[in-house]
Amino acid sequence: MDKLPKVNIAVIGVICSSLGGMVWYASEQASIISNLEETVAVLDAQSNTTDKVNMVRDIKQNQEHLQEIIDILAEIYEEIEDGDNEIWEDIDMINEDMGGMASHMMEIIKLQSRIAILENTVEFSRNDGM
Repeated sequence: MDKLPKVNIAVIGVICSSLGGMVWYASEQASIISNLEETVAVLDAQSNTTDKVNMVRDIKQNQEHLQEIIDILAEIYEEIEDGDNEIWEDIDMINEDMGGMASHMMEIIKLQSRIAILENTVEFSRNDGM
């Protein structure tokens, strides 16, 4: 027994109190971590709820915007259709005018050919001595 080191009771008390302090510190840290995990779980649930509410609001807002876009596109389509109808009416009018102009041109050409025949007849008559 002589070979065992002699340890002072104060040293043993310090070591025991240090171990007790470490246990207390570890349990305090475990308690803090547990509280933080609970807080994170609550915040996560609130965040999910907020995300769902925001998503529903955004979906409704996007539906309204889509309806506005559909209404605008319908108006544009109607305007394009009206413009197409006006263009076709103008094209029909131009075709009628062109047809009328072509018939007038044919009449003018016929008249010019008759005038040319009459001029030739008059000239022939003058040359023939009549």
